[in-house]
Amino acid sequence: MLIPDHLVYAETHEWVKVEDDGTLVVGITDFGQEQLGTLVYVDMPAVGKQFKRGGECGIVESNKTASDLHAPVDGEVVAINETLADTPDAINDAPYDQWIFKLKPATPFSQEGFLDAAGYIKLVS
Repeated sequence: MLIPDHLVYAETHEWVKVEDDGTLVVGITDFGQEQLGTLVYVDMPAVGKQFKRGGECGIVESNKTASDLHAPVDGEVVAINETLADTPDAINDAPYDQWIFKLKPATPFSQEGFLDAAGYIKLVS
């Protein structure tokens, strides 16, 4: 199981990468995709949609189950990874290369309430 050190993690199995401009790139973790199995559909949030931290903002589905995506912070969706509409299983092949959406946070990002790689390993072990 891959858990890169340069990302932060939510207990709901999303990873978050902070871009230089403060935008957050969000995807699901290797553990999360492994638990779901081969993904067959990703329902992404609409660009421009506002979310509150922890709010359900999409769904990832496999042949055996579905799981909600959650907004890591309050903010506005500024981009979605449109390639996942045709190839949702690309997440299974490279979960940290296949981001799902980008969020402009309402306030500067704080790592408070998130896990580092070591903390996430403890959560899923």
